[in-house]
Amino acid sequence: MVAKRYDTAFDLYPYAKVADQDAAPVRHPVVIVGGGPVGLSLALDLGKKGTPALVLDDHEGAGLGSKAICFAKRTLDIANRLGASQPMVDKGVVWNVGRVFHGDGKLFSFDLLPEAGHRNPAFINLQQPYFEKFLVDAIRTAQEAGAPIELRGSNCVTGLTRHDDYTTLDVDTPDGPYQIEADYLIACDGARSPIRDMMGLTFDGRVFEDNFLIADVRMKAAFPTERWFWFEPPFEHSGQSALLHKQPDDIWRIDFQLGWDIDRAKELDPDRIRARVDAMLSSQTGTVPDYDLVWTSIYTFQCRRMKKFRHGRVLFAGDSAHQVSPFGARGANSGVQDSENLAWKLDLVLKGLAPDRLLDSYATEREFGADENILNASRATDFMTPKSRVSQVFRNAVLTLAKDHAFARPLVNSGRLSVPCTYDGFAHFGPDGLDGPKGSRPGATCPDAPVTDGFLLDHLGDVFMVLGLGNATLSPVQMGAVPVQTLSIKAPSPELQERYLGRHKSGVYLIRPDQHVVARWAEFDAAAIKAAIATAIDKR
Repeated sequence: MVAKRYDTAFDLYPYAKVADQDAAPVRHPVVIVGGGPVGLSLALDLGKKGTPALVLDDHEGAGLGSKAICFAKRTLDIANRLGASQPMVDKGVVWNVGRVFHGDGKLFSFDLLPEAGHRNPAFINLQQPYFEKFLVDAIRTAQEAGAPIELRGSNCVTGLTRHDDYTTLDVDTPDGPYQIEADYLIACDGARSPIRDMMGLTFDGRVFEDNFLIADVRMKAAFPTERWFWFEPPFEHSGQSALLHKQPDDIWRIDFQLGWDIDRAKELDPDRIRARVDAMLSSQTGTVPDYDLVWTSIYTFQCRRMKKFRHGRVLFAGDSAHQVSPFGARGANSGVQDSENLAWKLDLVLKGLAPDRLLDSYATEREFGADENILNASRATDFMTPKSRVSQVFRNAVLTLAKDHAFARPLVNSGRLSVPCTYDGFAHFGPDGLDGPKGSRPGATCPDAPVTDGFLLDHLGDVFMVLGLGNATLSPVQMGAVPVQTLSIKAPSPELQERYLGRHKSGVYLIRPDQHVVARWAEFDAAAIKAAIATAIDKR
């Protein structure tokens, strides 16, 4: 029997007995296991589209611990479409600028969003429990409006049985076990995924021979709200690298690279941690302010993924499907992109508007996204921790050159920060008949830009959108029961012109419900648009 869980930051979905527990197994269209950022985003996205989604979690809310804190612009754009972003931005620490140091000297700074005309910043720092809370708040609002979303806390999945077209789940609760059935089961249950283990599936990849100490410190400090990273930091007890950035509520995240052969218990001794933190703070300010250690832990870099994200009626998303080292903030951010990719496809399949095989494209596209993230995370780790004398010489030469020579700075890798992947050449995208700006080509996510009443992404919604710009003249597009909307902007802002039209005076874009560009043309062509939609939803 599952006991009530108390290790939560917020009790967001307290346990309550439901009718399913006293009935023969009830069939649900979608059961999501895991109430983290990925599972909650998926449930909210499905529910707002009218597709029922049931979330099972063995906690009763957001868990404590050292979790994700960096949420990227793309994640905030997705959260904005779901009605959850504004509280995140209001609570979070907004940042666009990072600084890189070597020893006691600054190498350079970078701006991740140097151009104007976007609703959201490059990043916010926000503790994951708050991110989950604001998603649940949006779910409650959606439920009040009729969205068929259900959250069940203290519901622990202990077993499953797969059938051809559904899955039976064994669920344990404080009131005892029961069973339910799922047309589609989505495993969003983290890097140690019980669902993956129950199915006997592997999680392959690389474990890096290094350890990192996280110290979340509560203090009043005058450091700017920027990401500061040191190679070979000058302060005592620092290790090979260090990272500092601010979170809400006067909490600062500090990472120290410890090396591989360490005594974990010794390194987690509070006095030893304080010695490291004191040395960092005094080197930057000359004094050590009063502070509290809020959370400390040691982690090892791992880059792994499942071979396949889809196994019949069971699909994996987020950390259950892939895991990357935290430098670069590619974990939770890529997981939320998983959920957005899956939501619209699963919605169309369950409504009978697309074939089941469309879900294969979720796996294909997000496996590619995972490989891209793992490649970037692995390169960052290898640069931070050279594995040979040659790589050590290369790394040090790059750092020496980067201080005075701009050409060397792109080679400095302290963690390539999360950006959405572009699905170049994938099967479910159409032609590029515009030859416009590269950043809005087919396969890419739509860049934001100002429009007369707000920002472009606010108007794209979560259905297929035909966007006409400049001199393009649009007509309604009918694609059976598949929702298709049109949006015409005759006088694009300078930013919209630059990001979508370039030198052209008109253009037509077909945009997926997850705001990826399917195809684009110089002029409106209804037949070409219908063919591109058919390609996007796998209507062969």
